[in-house]
Amino acid sequence: MKKWFIGFILLIAAAFLAACGGGEEKSETKDTAATESKEIKFGATAGPYSDMVSTIIKPALEEKGYKVELVEFSDYIQPNNALDTGDIDANLFQHTIYLENFAKENKMDLTALISVPTAPMGLYSNNFKSLDEVKDGATVAIPNDPTNAARAFNTLQDAGLITVSKDADPLTVSEKDIAENKKNLKFQPIEAGQLPRAVESADLSAVPGNFALAAGMNLLDALQLENMDDKYRNIIAVKTENKDSQLAKDIKAVVESEAFEKAIDENFKGFGKPTWMTE
Repeated sequence: MKKWFIGFILLIAAAFLAACGGGEEKSETKDTAATESKEIKFGATAGPYSDMVSTIIKPALEEKGYKVELVEFSDYIQPNNALDTGDIDANLFQHTIYLENFAKENKMDLTALISVPTAPMGLYSNNFKSLDEVKDGATVAIPNDPTNAARAFNTLQDAGLITVSKDADPLTVSEKDIAENKKNLKFQPIEAGQLPRAVESADLSAVPGNFALAAGMNLLDALQLENMDDKYRNIIAVKTENKDSQLAKDIKAVVESEAFEKAIDENFKGFGKPTWMTE
C-alpha cells in the first residue's frame, strides 16, 4: 500500500512538472514570435528615399513598438531580391511600372503597398532663365531608356514646347509620337545618370528627380517640373503574402498620417504628392 501511494504521488508530480514545462515552452515560443514580428528590416536606395525612411517612417513605426533597421542599397536589383527572399520586410525605391516588370521577369510575387511623394523629373537649363527664352533648334538632353524618355516628352508637352499625339499612350510616348515641334527641338538621348552633367552641354536637360538630388541640384530650380503619373511615383513594396499583415497596415497608417505629410512638406520640398494624398 505504501509503495502504491508513493508511486501515485510521483506520477502526479511528474504530470504537474510536464504541464508547467509545456506552458513555459508555449509561452516562451509565443513571446519570441511576438518579439520577432516587431523586429523588421526596411530597405531603400541611398539618397532621398532612405532619408524618408530614416527620418519619418522609421521613427513613426518605432512609436508603434517596432524595432526598425534601415538597409541601404546602391542599385535597383538587390532591394527586390532581398524582399523576395525575406531578408527585408519592405522596400522603398521604385515606381509601380518598374516593380511590375521586375517581378514578372524574375517570377516574384511582390505588391505595391502604398505610393509616397516622389521627386519629379525637371527641365533644367544653364542657358535659359525661363521657357519663353527657349530658342528655335535648341538641344534637349533626354533619358535614353523608354520609360524615362516618355516622362521627358510628357513634361516637354506640359511646358508647351511640343505637342504629343492624342492617340499616344502617356506611359510609352516616344519621339515618333510628337505631333508638333514648334521650336524644332533636337533631342539627345543619353544615360539617365548623366543628365545632370548634360545641363552644361545641352540647352535643356530632362533630369529625373532622384538623379537631380544625387547631383546636389535643387528641384525648385527646374524651369518645369513633371506632372507625374501615379504609376511613376515611388511605392513601398512588400511580398504579396504579407500585404494584409499588421506590419503592412501599420506602414500604411504611418504614410497616411497628417504627421507624415507635414514632414514631407518641411523636408522634401518639390516632391510631387500622389493622387490619394491630394484628393
